[in-house]
Parts: sequence; structure tokens; C-alpha cells
Amino acid sequence: MEDNKAQNFDVIVVGAGPCGAAAAITAARAGAKVLLIERSSYVGAKNMIGGAVFLTALKELFPDDWESAPIERYINKHTWSLLSDNSSVEISCNFPDEFKSASIFRSKFDSWLVEKAKEEGVYFAPSTLVKNLIIREDRVCGVKTELEEIYASVVILADGVNSLLARNIGLRDEHDPKDMVLSVKETLKLPKEVIEERFNIKKGSKNGAAVNFLGGLSLKDAPFALGFMYTYSDCISFGLGVNLEDLAQMGLNPSDLLEKLKEHPVVAPLIEGGELLEYSAHLIPEGGYNKLPKLCKDGVMVAGDAAGFVNGVHFEGTNFAIISGIYAAQSALYALKIKDYSEKTLKLYEKKLKHSFILKDLKSYRNVMENLYFRANSLMNYYPKKASSFFKIFTGANCIPKREEFRNFIFHFIKDRSLKELLCDIKAFLSAVFGVLK
Repeated sequence: MEDNKAQNFDVIVVGAGPCGAAAAITAARAGAKVLLIERSSYVGAKNMIGGAVFLTALKELFPDDWESAPIERYINKHTWSLLSDNSSVEISCNFPDEFKSASIFRSKFDSWLVEKAKEEGVYFAPSTLVKNLIIREDRVCGVKTELEEIYASVVILADGVNSLLARNIGLRDEHDPKDMVLSVKETLKLPKEVIEERFNIKKGSKNGAAVNFLGGLSLKDAPFALGFMYTYSDCISFGLGVNLEDLAQMGLNPSDLLEKLKEHPVVAPLIEGGELLEYSAHLIPEGGYNKLPKLCKDGVMVAGDAAGFVNGVHFEGTNFAIISGIYAAQSALYALKIKDYSEKTLKLYEKKLKHSFILKDLKSYRNVMENLYFRANSLMNYYPKKASSFFKIFTGANCIPKREEFRNFIFHFIKDRSLKELLCDIKAFLSAVFGVLK
């Protein structure tokens, strides 16, 4: 710990990722005495991100200084690629003058956030493992590390997806494997000019691209898996997220699936010649609204990944983390002001979340991932192949009447799919769409 004399605090934040740092910064700016604890020896050591942070949340935390963040590229181009065994059908959008998200390295980004926190007067304690929470008269009032007990009026848990502290005090249950995704990622070094050429990025600019892949694994029974790729200044991240239950039931290895995806004829040219800099893996909570934990108890709140704040459909997590950290800190400040640290007071945090995009979006999307997971084989195998077949006809000139080709396509589309399967697919799609619009 950087200041061994500082044993009593207004707020203790456990976890120095974006959520914890945002909470610490917000509380310290208002004059609270804050301790930020991180178990790793350096910030970002155990953290992984597919590639991008959404800038609206960052601007809310740093309205005048967000551009000093260690941003690699602004993600202006987004592509969704439906992969059959040897082809792809792509939907792409490009906003060259808009800067709504940016690729980052978590180690650099998280370190920058902690430095900002220290500038605000936050006490930072790296290499510090919180073993338990201190509870007096049914209220959390501090933390117990391997070396000492440290007391505070409010504790904010931002210690990630595997928050044992939240589980130990009954805020959440054990994760169900079907609600978890294991993301594996490689960081591959490529010359800047090669990246700009392959992803059609303006030379010398900080513009960048993101690609999401569905299918392409050449498996009869496909797991629920989504591939991703993000451009950085002089490297790219390439990875795959796979449902844990699928991995276990199908006996699959995520590294093998990533290698399969790398060999796809559409993917391979994008990463050709890349030098492996890093391999990492990380769990992502995707239980959504239906599996949210209890968000507060007397003296304690849980935020970010530890609370399961992730929208898997839109790859949103970092923005949820930052905003929930801000709300947790604001609620702690109110409790400090009225000197009441009960659950009743800290429920202000839950009220803020309910009125924000976080819980509104999670509620809207509460059944989407489950429906998509239920129809994984359709999403990952059947429809990418059919989309490829359709556009082969649409873009081809085979000296055959188009009417015959399209009739044949429709005939096989119906023949290959039973009525029950088609109805299940339609039901899953409609429930997803109307669930969001509801």
C-alpha cells in the first residue's frame, strides 16, 4: 500500500478496472477519502477486452480530458460476416467522421485510469488480495486483506466476473455455465500500412475497423460462438467467444476453435503474416437481466462485470462498467452525506441504474441471448450457408433463367428445414426483436 498510515476511509473500492477506477475517481473528486485495491501487481495484468471502449461513457467521466486516454484507433467501420465453409456474406457500415468507440489495450488504458485516480487523491494499493469483507452488526464496514483489516463507511465491489466477495455475502449465486462465455484472443503484430490496406483504412489516420464473425467453424453441430477482430495502431486482436456449456457438452477446446477460424479462407488473408504478441482468455457474464445479482446490502454495492452488466448482443461491457462505477460512487457519496449506510439508502444506486440505459437495455434484451443460444446451429451453420447460396445466384450469370435458380433455392430451403425447425427459428427471431421493442 502506498500509504500505510491510511487505515480508515470513506470508500473502499475493490478492483482497479474501468468500473473500480471510475467509482474511485467520482468519489474522490467530491472530497471522499478513497482506497482503490487491486490484487494484481500492475493494473490490467488480468484484464482482457475484445478491443473497444465506447467513448460516451469515457466522456462522462472525463468531459474535458478524455482524448488523453491511450486510444489506438477510432472504430469507424463495422462489419458483420456470415461465414459458410469457404465464403462469406458481409454487412458493413462505415462512419469515417464519427468517433463513438475506440480500440484500446487494457493494460495501458487501466493504468491511465489509475493514474487519473491518484491525481484525484485516491490511495492505490496494488498486489493486495482482499480475502474477506469485514461485517459488524450485519453491515459491511471494511475489508480484510492478507496483512490487515481496513475500514470504510462504504465498500464497492468491482472485482470482476468471478467476484467471490459478492458471492460470500449473498449478493449473487454461483454462475451457471450456460450464462458464461469464455473469450480467447490473440494479439497479432502487423505493419501499420498493412493494416490500413487490408481493412481499407485511410492512410495515416487514427480510423479503425471491427469485424464480427458468425459461423465458419466447419462443425456439424456448431457451438454458440462469435468471432471478433479489432484493429490497433500496428497490430490486430482476433478472438472468439464460446458458451461454456457448449464447450463442456461438446468436448471442445476454445483454442482449437480459434485455429479453425484462423484457417477460414476469408479470415486467413486478414491475419496473414501476423506475429503473435499475446494470447489471453477471459470469462464474460451473459446471464443478463434475468440473472442479475442483488446490487446492494448494508454498507456494500456491486458493479460492473461483478454485477453481470454486459450486453452480449452489442458487445457492450466497458461502458456499463464505467457508468455503473460512477453511479455506485454517487450513491456512496449520498450515504456519506446523510451518514446512513444502510441498504435502504444505498438503493439509490439501484434507482439510478433503473433510470439509465444499463438496466433498461438489459431488461429489453433479457431473452435475446437465450433465444439465440437455443438456435445456435441455425445461426452458426444453416443461415450463413443459405445466405452464401442466395448471393451466388444473385451475383452469378450461369446462363440459366433466374426464376429456375431462385425456385430451386426456395425448394431446397424448405426441403432442408423441417416446418418445426423453421417455426422455432422464426419464433426465436421474433421474440428477440419484439423483446427489445417491448
